[in-house]
Amino acid sequence: MRLGPHLHRIGNDVIAVHLVDTPEGVTIIDAGLAGHWRELLAELRVMGRTLDDVRGVVLTHGDTDHLGFAERLRRDHGVPVHVHAADADRARGGDKLRPALGSWRLGAVLGFVAHALRKGGWRTTYLTEVVEVQDGDVLDLPGAPRVVSMPGHSPGSIAVHVPVADAVFVGDALTTRDVLTGRTGPQPAPFTDDPALALASLERLTGLAASWLIPGHGAPWRGDLADAQAAVRRAAAAR
Repeated sequence: MRLGPHLHRIGNDVIAVHLVDTPEGVTIIDAGLAGHWRELLAELRVMGRTLDDVRGVVLTHGDTDHLGFAERLRRDHGVPVHVHAADADRARGGDKLRPALGSWRLGAVLGFVAHALRKGGWRTTYLTEVVEVQDGDVLDLPGAPRVVSMPGHSPGSIAVHVPVADAVFVGDALTTRDVLTGRTGPQPAPFTDDPALALASLERLTGLAASWLIPGHGAPWRGDLADAQAAVRRAAAAR
């Protein structure tokens, strides 16, 4: 799906992957689940691209529903995979924190699990090599993505600001669809290691020039980033 001149999306509001398309090539933000591979190939064809045009993957964090086809791209096609240093071990299958489940609704949870199973969520392939990044890094990839540290969901959670796409990709720093409850709109993401830190990290979005705020789960959000930040804080206070 084309969202803008330089911005494409595969997947859906349950789990999404995004592609930044520039004359220099393609940067992929997050890698969904293994079963998104076919959608990736199909979207690249629509874009008039091939896997040879993919220059890099940037992971917003190291959770399994964002690793998907990343190792396949790295191993089989030489595509580097970038992740914050604090989540590098998580992306390689190391120990993880076990956050509380929080509120949930049976229908939403069953829908999320069923979708994940259909997309191969049971066969996670962890990374064997990563390129570690830090806050403030501007990566030598199409779109010149800039790393914005947003710890909380995980220690190495980041936002990825891509001015050419008029977008900031926030992974699970927030969500616009809670996969455990089905609620929509900007709100805290479930499965967050440190909810208080994640809320504090929202301030890192202040001043970024982007019309699109794009989470890993839920519909892309378009508007003033300050409005989205305020909505997440209101949703957190209402819980």
